[in-house]
Amino acid sequence: MELRQLEYFQMASRLNNMTRAAERLHVSQPNITVAIQKLESELGVSLFDRTQKQLTLTPEGQLFLRRVEIALRELQDAAIEIDDYKQLQKGAIQLGIPPMIGSYLFPQIFFGFQRLYPKLELSIVEEGSLSIHDKLDRGELDLGIVILSNAPPSLNLLPISRKQILVCMPPDHPLAAQESIDIQDLRDQSLIMLKEDSYHRRIILSEFDKHQFSPRIVLSSNQLNTIKNLVANGMGLSFLLDVIVEKEPAIVGRPLSNPIFVDIGLAWKKERYLSRASKAFIDFIPTYTSA
Repeated sequence: MELRQLEYFQMASRLNNMTRAAERLHVSQPNITVAIQKLESELGVSLFDRTQKQLTLTPEGQLFLRRVEIALRELQDAAIEIDDYKQLQKGAIQLGIPPMIGSYLFPQIFFGFQRLYPKLELSIVEEGSLSIHDKLDRGELDLGIVILSNAPPSLNLLPISRKQILVCMPPDHPLAAQESIDIQDLRDQSLIMLKEDSYHRRIILSEFDKHQFSPRIVLSSNQLNTIKNLVANGMGLSFLLDVIVEKEPAIVGRPLSNPIFVDIGLAWKKERYLSRASKAFIDFIPTYTSA
């Protein structure tokens, strides 16, 4: 049993497709197929059910994958730990940040952290909080600055701030004259939302569900500048954090009649080895929030 076979099996399991796994790992598809066939022969079981259109794991494959995930994670952590000993002054952090949080919060954090640790590198993955929760849980990211609500119990959470979600519109919109917006006021409005990997979107949609009607969503995007420009030009209303609206003269924000607040913080996987760089970032956050 070779490490390469386990890595191929893990990727094929995640993507449910041999060809896509080969593309992700930059090898040919036959290499993936042959390696997994040899692995199945050695184990004496079929790891995949190949009778369906989509590649799926057999019960034996699901059991084996759980063990493989643990083994590969331990090997990855061991390599990071050894590298820490070799390069105490260097390091890299894979950090997940949702676009809206990243636009206002991350630049300030990065500036302060970089002043203290100029030799540490931050590599940013911009996705929604739900997607980042999953990547942290699978060990694909070191840390994430996310909405903390609904985070998996396998994650450690460190609060940073609390923000309010506002209904956003151009200043001349009829609803801008109101001090607050009832969710029913939005029944016939065109709405611009973040994409489905965003917990922010899930919170808003749950409010519509409570009032038993579906919103009229005309666009979904994780490009914050696109959303702000469209709102400012009257193409639809959106839902942004209060700290974003404060800096946009072409947009006004109004709270919902039933206000929505979100807690934002740092998250990382429990019981996973943390590099010195990641520990330094975690230790820095309380210093930033008290500044």
